[in-house]
Amino acid sequence: MGEMKPTSLAAVSGPQGLDQRARDIFRNLVETYIATGEPVGSRTLSKSNLSGLSPASIRNVMMDLEDTGLVYAPHTSAGRLPTQAGLRFFVDALLQLNTMDGAERARIEKEIAAGRQHRRPEEVLGEASAMLSGLSQCASLVMSPKFNARLKHIEFVNLSPGRALVILVSEDGNVENRLVDVPAGMPPASFLRASNYLSQLAQGRSIDELRRHMGVEVDTLRHELDELSARLVQSGLAVWSGADDLSSRNLIVKGQSNLLEKPGAAEDLERIRRLFDDIENKRGLVEVLGLAEKAEGVRIYIGSENRLFSMSGSSLIAAPFRDKDEKIMGVLGVIGPTRLNYARIIPMVEYTAKLVGRLIS
Repeated sequence: MGEMKPTSLAAVSGPQGLDQRARDIFRNLVETYIATGEPVGSRTLSKSNLSGLSPASIRNVMMDLEDTGLVYAPHTSAGRLPTQAGLRFFVDALLQLNTMDGAERARIEKEIAAGRQHRRPEEVLGEASAMLSGLSQCASLVMSPKFNARLKHIEFVNLSPGRALVILVSEDGNVENRLVDVPAGMPPASFLRASNYLSQLAQGRSIDELRRHMGVEVDTLRHELDELSARLVQSGLAVWSGADDLSSRNLIVKGQSNLLEKPGAAEDLERIRRLFDDIENKRGLVEVLGLAEKAEGVRIYIGSENRLFSMSGSSLIAAPFRDKDEKIMGVLGVIGPTRLNYARIIPMVEYTAKLVGRLIS
């Protein structure tokens, strides 16, 4: 699945050339739409803080905004809704982020950090996802490497000619299995030597740490192992390193039911059903989150900017979280309708990602 670039403002007729009055009207229109989910009319906007502009003046500006492609009329009434391009322009050029108050920061820290010394990283990530869904009243998700625990034992089991099973046992008792291709006719002694060699090196290390420690060529391994055992060790490590291997990713999704409680959900059930299908489509969602992982900070997808959401018309706000060495460990975010409260949720996601990174480093 390829990524679709965020809507180019150049593709919209002149939004960057809007005068201040048009920008103020457009900002108020989008903020009202986000709050109500309904088309916004000139009379409604005239009652907002627009310096006493008349409904007629606002209506003329809204017609200009429609010509630029930033808003559209869903029916013949005077109300307007922002287009997807309009939402992107709002987020990129006009959005004023909320400042998180101390009480909200304290709540996030309390819900995620409580008792963390007794919990595995996966439990901390689950708490973070539940907290985000509760605060945003949307669905939340967290994606991280599936196997972060410290290792206790690694074993190679010969299954059939050319195929073997790699078994990883962590210190907390979790077991992970992967199939790996091996040279046909490999003797049992090679499996035993490879198992003993890796198990000794793996003690107390995570799979990522072991992989970094073992970043050597097969010629180097031959100094300590025979050629077949060395190739088996390399194959065993390689099978855990594929970035595109979905089974290497742990995906936590919480709060889908929140999407059914939004105002107007009864009239929008088809869109929500499609969004649920998107969430269930793990491959597509993992690929989208993989793109967000590479970002420096918060990344925002609106509607069809990514093909995964092209049918459901949804938005995703996501940010990577990093360890103490600034190495990316995963990504977390919020997914919901395109009228998300971007001003509130963007700083919430960004702060939570930084906190999670500190807690599970």
